[in-house]
Amino acid sequence: MIAIQSYDSGLRRLFKKAILRILPHAVSRRIQDLRAGRAGRPIGHVRFGDLRRLIPFSRHFGYDRGLPIDRYYIENFLARHAGAIQGRVLEIGDAAYTNRFGGARVTISDVLHVAPRRQATIVGDLTQADHIPSDTFDCIILTQTLHLIFDVRRALQTVYRILKPGGVLLATFPGITQIDHGEWAESWYWNFTTRSSRRLFHEVFLPESCDIEAIGNVLVASAFLYGLGVEELHREELDYNDRDYEFLITARAQKPR
Repeated sequence: MIAIQSYDSGLRRLFKKAILRILPHAVSRRIQDLRAGRAGRPIGHVRFGDLRRLIPFSRHFGYDRGLPIDRYYIENFLARHAGAIQGRVLEIGDAAYTNRFGGARVTISDVLHVAPRRQATIVGDLTQADHIPSDTFDCIILTQTLHLIFDVRRALQTVYRILKPGGVLLATFPGITQIDHGEWAESWYWNFTTRSSRRLFHEVFLPESCDIEAIGNVLVASAFLYGLGVEELHREELDYNDRDYEFLITARAQKPR
């Protein structure tokens, strides 16, 4: 009797799969969404609430409302790869992440800035950095920087050159984002996808030495565009990943020894 029921159940599953295959893709996808509880509200029944507005809650990426949402993922990424932040480390802008995630493992901390700044130990542009010696750094922290560099290929070539053999690049860059009209207004050139990121990185680093990932979902992307902070979302909302929404791209790449 159990065997018969199991057989019947198997036939029903095969029949359902066959039906889904012959239906138009849109209809098949809708049926699967309904079965999985992913179906949206009927047209005209969506409640926008506070989101029915033409201006965001904040134009400062959420800094004035708490921790910016992209920083949640950036910091989680650096925490996962903290072991690579050691020896001589180069960070862009300041040494905050070097100190926070490298700690006592860091022997020399350098800061690169495009213009003279108090914390900068090296002044220069990654696309014109012949003054930085080759094979110098054990780790380079390049968070939210590549989109501000027009010649991304040349910048990555410089990063590869100045890494020591075995050195690690930890980089993040935006996928879905608003743009800055303040300090970086004149140099905000790009947003990225995992596909474009892999092509760029694989031109410079060995493909097997690169780990490119995307993080995000529709709620996270929308909340960031509205200028909300991390504190306004739940952990399970932040940690849910939907590959259709590449909110933030992370990259770990290692130079061969």
